[in-house]
Amino acid sequence: MLLIPVKNLVNAKQRLSLVLDQPERTALAHAMLWDVLTAVSASSIDTCLVTSDPYALELADNFHCEVIADKFNPGETGAIEMATHICESRGIETTIVIPADIPLIQTEELNQIIATAPEQGSVIVPASDGRGTNAILRRPAGLFPLRFGNDSFKPHHAAACATGKPCVVLQFPGIGLDIDNPSDLYKLASASGETRSQQLVRKWGFASYPAAVNL
Repeated sequence: MLLIPVKNLVNAKQRLSLVLDQPERTALAHAMLWDVLTAVSASSIDTCLVTSDPYALELADNFHCEVIADKFNPGETGAIEMATHICESRGIETTIVIPADIPLIQTEELNQIIATAPEQGSVIVPASDGRGTNAILRRPAGLFPLRFGNDSFKPHHAAACATGKPCVVLQFPGIGLDIDNPSDLYKLASASGETRSQQLVRKWGFASYPAAVNL
């Protein structure tokens, strides 16, 4: 089961407030979720949004995704912990967790994660800066607890290794780019492709805005 936690998108991406107002940040969050689901829907894995956000619920219906209601919005870590317990209760053996802000994710990258996964163990894809975790597969589903944040990769890797089961670390350019800071907008606009998110940030001028790298 692929789990995608989606917080309240109305107040999304506060760290981009230096360069985008709130309506723009919300529009970007909507576009990124659309792009992620477009890539994910072309894979064979069942997908579930962990959310109660109205727009995310609408997209879940459009893309035929399951929804696990995140009524209390405790944050990514709490939402995934709750969803993992539900998966375990259903006998689901494998979970993959990705965020909703990796708009350049490619279906082939997701397929490779699945193909590379050990019979029991984990696969981790760090963010391009090596600090965060942008995809993580666990088999069995609750093999170790997840704790998301800016510097989650090393703790996740240590927890995976502590299980004594194989842990595979993969690097992908699409999954690797999460959009958190103004410099990420420039990277998104400058990358090849025509995703909804890219069209949006290019319209806002970030393709010709290298100064954003230093913000």
